[in-house]
Amino acid sequence: MAAIITYLDIDSDKAMSAMAVAVASETLTNACHRLAAHAGWWGTPDGRVEDPRKNPYGFSNKLMLVVSELAEAMEGDRKGKMDDKLPEYKMRDVELADAVIRIFDMAGAYDVPLDEIILAKLRFNMKRADHKVEHRLAEGGKAY
Repeated sequence: MAAIITYLDIDSDKAMSAMAVAVASETLTNACHRLAAHAGWWGTPDGRVEDPRKNPYGFSNKLMLVVSELAEAMEGDRKGKMDDKLPEYKMRDVELADAVIRIFDMAGAYDVPLDEIILAKLRFNMKRADHKVEHRLAEGGKAY
């Protein structure tokens, strides 16, 4: 976390911080995708379950699973529920983790360089007028 905060310092472009984000992203992508593949979510070695990437709707179907996790997070927050599988955590928090796991899994399956894209998007957002407090507080600024 400190590495990311250092990276986000205005006009900072520290290689070690970018490397920390890249390593974390790559580690999570590999772990989430390998576990999902091992569980057969990307087809089975014997071909009994076809790899969803062969289906033109495979990406959108997997993406909707992310959306369903986010909807479950909203429901957990709305009702103030604790999670039924990990009762020491709030349901909303566990469902957020599920959504992130699914995103990293998809990144691994579809070779999405999340580390590069996250860093590029953070750099871009730092320079956007509509992401600055004064712009958001101004008349017509984004409320959320």
